[in-house]
Amino acid sequence: MKTSIAKRVLVAAAAGLISFTAVAQDKATSLDQLLKMVQQSKIAESKEHKQREAEFRRQKANQQALLTQAQNTRASEEARSERLEQKYQEQEVLVQQKRQQLDERLGSLKELFGHLTSTAGDLRANLDSSLVSAQYPGRTEFVDTLIDKMNSATKLPTIEEIERLWYELQRETVESGKVVKFSGTVIKPDGEQVEQEVVRVGNFNLVSNGKYLEMNDAHKMAELIRQPDGKYLSMAEDLQAATSGFTAFGVDPTGPTGGSYLKAMINSPSLVERWHQGSIVGYIITGVGAIAMLLAVWRLIVLSGVSAKVSAQLRSSTPNTNNPLGRVLAVAEENKGVDGETLELKMEEAVLKERPAIESGLNLLKIIAMVAPLLGLLGTVTGMIITFQAITIFGAGDPKAMAGGISSALVTTVLGLCVAIPTVLMHTIVNGRAKRILHILEEQSAGIVAENAERK
Repeated sequence: MKTSIAKRVLVAAAAGLISFTAVAQDKATSLDQLLKMVQQSKIAESKEHKQREAEFRRQKANQQALLTQAQNTRASEEARSERLEQKYQEQEVLVQQKRQQLDERLGSLKELFGHLTSTAGDLRANLDSSLVSAQYPGRTEFVDTLIDKMNSATKLPTIEEIERLWYELQRETVESGKVVKFSGTVIKPDGEQVEQEVVRVGNFNLVSNGKYLEMNDAHKMAELIRQPDGKYLSMAEDLQAATSGFTAFGVDPTGPTGGSYLKAMINSPSLVERWHQGSIVGYIITGVGAIAMLLAVWRLIVLSGVSAKVSAQLRSSTPNTNNPLGRVLAVAEENKGVDGETLELKMEEAVLKERPAIESGLNLLKIIAMVAPLLGLLGTVTGMIITFQAITIFGAGDPKAMAGGISSALVTTVLGLCVAIPTVLMHTIVNGRAKRILHILEEQSAGIVAENAERK
């Protein structure tokens, strides 16, 4: 009985071991085989445990050796840090002594170097914007090197460098009063770089091939996209072609400070550009003005011809129907036998019939003369509205932009007045011609009626 219980316990233990060991993957065919498999598994596990323990002991020994090595390294570095700290303090004291010695030896030269640094800084600012640098490039590099040396605590400028600073100051002054020619690279408006002759007028202007040049941000000569008026360009051509004597030339007085006057002059819009600033209202005013001028000239020509024919009719006793006076006189000839009142009515009717043809176009000229200023005012008001809307969006931080918008808005007012004033003058002239002809007709008509009444 005890033997069967022991076998059952052994079988259960073996079954448990089989589920956790690789050896248990094989199926046992008997209890003895199963027991043997359990024994082999135990032996294998014991061997593996021993190997792990040996490996752990070796790693423990290595860790102790690494710890000892790290401690030794730390002690060595701490000692090295102390030595470096001590050496740094010693060198700091030495540096202070050397600086004090340098200040003592410099003496008054220290103040001199301060003045030299200030002078070199001013010269560098002048050379950056100087037109002389177009002929003598690279001068700012020397000045930068000199300033770095004078600001350094370990370097001193040489006598040659100080003398060159004085030389550059003198050369800038002397070259500012010369008109010279030299060859240089000019950048065209399309980006092409061309080697050509350049004329430098002191420190005021650069011209080449009849065109004005400028120094761009890269300190290179570039041809201005917009040029001044043609008379200045012809002066530039004459100056470049001259070899001696005096030549008239348009000099920009603000050249040494950047040429603001020349830029303002060339950026001012031309008459055509001003006209385009009037936009749609400006175009309408121009069209109305053109119609008024054409109508006035046409009516003036017609009335001049009619006036000449009327004057010829006054010298003739025979009515000619090619003029208003002749047609009025023809009515009088046709109604010789009628009474005075009827003749007067006939003559008035004939004069009234001629009046529309003589006064044709006068009312239209008067309307245009009155409407043109109103159209100009309309354009100005709409332009101001647009300007104030832009100010509302972008602010009034740029007075130039605001002034430009107001200037554009006032263009329509100018156009309206430019149309209204000559239209009024032309209307006056044409109306005078028409009134003269009508006065002759009325005068002749009244004379015929009076003559007829005397005969009765």
